[in-house]
Amino acid sequence: MFKLLFSDDGMDLERHQSKYTSHGEYLRNVRMSRLMLRAFLGPFAVTFPVALFILDMQFLWVYADDLIGKGLDLWVVFKLMVFASARLVNLALPLAVLVASIMTMGNLAERSELTAMKASGMSFLRILRPLLLCMTMICSGALWFSNTGWPAANMRFRALLYSVTKQKPALNIREGVFYNGIDGFSIRVGTKHPDGSLDDILIHDHRDPKGRSVLVVHAEHGSMSQEGGSLVLELQKGVSYEEHQESMIRNKERIYPHIQSQFGTQTLRIPLHSLDFAMANEDLFRRSYERMNLSELSHYSDSLKANIGKEGAELVLYGRRQVERLADSTGWYENAASAPQLAAISPWHTSLNALHRGRAFEKARETSRNQIRSLENAVSNMQGKRLRQHRHDIEWHRKYILALGCMVLFLVGSSLGALVGRGGLGVPTLLALCLFLLYYSLSMLGEQLVKLGTLSPWSGMWLSTLTLLPLAVFLMWSTTRERRWIPRWGSS
Repeated sequence: MFKLLFSDDGMDLERHQSKYTSHGEYLRNVRMSRLMLRAFLGPFAVTFPVALFILDMQFLWVYADDLIGKGLDLWVVFKLMVFASARLVNLALPLAVLVASIMTMGNLAERSELTAMKASGMSFLRILRPLLLCMTMICSGALWFSNTGWPAANMRFRALLYSVTKQKPALNIREGVFYNGIDGFSIRVGTKHPDGSLDDILIHDHRDPKGRSVLVVHAEHGSMSQEGGSLVLELQKGVSYEEHQESMIRNKERIYPHIQSQFGTQTLRIPLHSLDFAMANEDLFRRSYERMNLSELSHYSDSLKANIGKEGAELVLYGRRQVERLADSTGWYENAASAPQLAAISPWHTSLNALHRGRAFEKARETSRNQIRSLENAVSNMQGKRLRQHRHDIEWHRKYILALGCMVLFLVGSSLGALVGRGGLGVPTLLALCLFLLYYSLSMLGEQLVKLGTLSPWSGMWLSTLTLLPLAVFLMWSTTRERRWIPRWGSS
């Protein structure tokens, strides 16, 4: 045996054994990584589209009044939903990560697979290593998307939503109500029959931009159809009135001319170009902070900060000049410097009579009011620029929060799922919603405090992430150390 160990054959045997052992360890790690990735990516691939769909339904509920009844093309609605979905990734992605992490570790713990991995000598952090690498890639993609895809989607969404809200309602003439959706026309129909015929039709034509002529058509019967880009009205048994306004003639000399004509049948074509959908120019929204990337946001924020500092220094200098001007006009400094006691006991205005003293006080009051208004306007302008700076800073921090917030929520969810030990959709979804509501509430609270100027952009925007970070550390410590302070859900 001693010769075998120290001979060449023995050394080869040991090398082969170590090689087979390392190869077996490698295969076990590969299988475990595949198991963990399959267990996580499956729920994530389901929860992310579901979260986007739920948030899109909320978007449709909010803007339903702006979409219904305008005859929008399905392609326009589809693009609006796609751009809205891109803007909602900052909410759907953290929620999907949280639900998927709780479901993954809960399923592994419920099927005792997590216990078997720990029994083989793997620590909890070693088990999470494939998922941590996967989450690093997801967070990197989220940061890239928030810096490139998110600004473009925001700009196109704003332009398309503005175009949709400005779109006039589709042609829908109701009985007894004037329809003013067509530029230059007002149409009222007394009765609409199921066969398409109309009774008691009244049309006001006021297309003349200068208002020099007005045409009113009234018909007893008729029919309405749409051909191409025009509305065709076949009128029967009617009367038309045309009035001409005498704008260049004095009121006493006006004769109020008008033309009245009767007709048996008349065809009236009304263009419907004003009802066509018109896309707004996207350049109108390029200056918005929502469509800027990280470098642009940083540049504009620094420019606004420099302008605020410059205006503040100019405001201080302006106040000093006004004080010096007032001192020069009154001579108070000279009196105070030459005779301080006399200046304190006998002010300069005591040498004036009552009339001149009253005029001086009135002039001083008016000057003070003007200065106060000037200072208030300058301060208001600075506050407006500071608010715009905070908006740029909020958007700059939001891009990083999307990436790092997902990682923190993953750590919280994976540890909580392992501690609770329940899989499926019920318990994980309930826990994820509770944690996400806390995360979202803290995010909105911090953002509003930043907009009000109570907190700085850094502390306000990272309030939710920094609040959940100690919870993530504590849950990871509890799971690693096997400190089960939460009983398994459903166990006695």
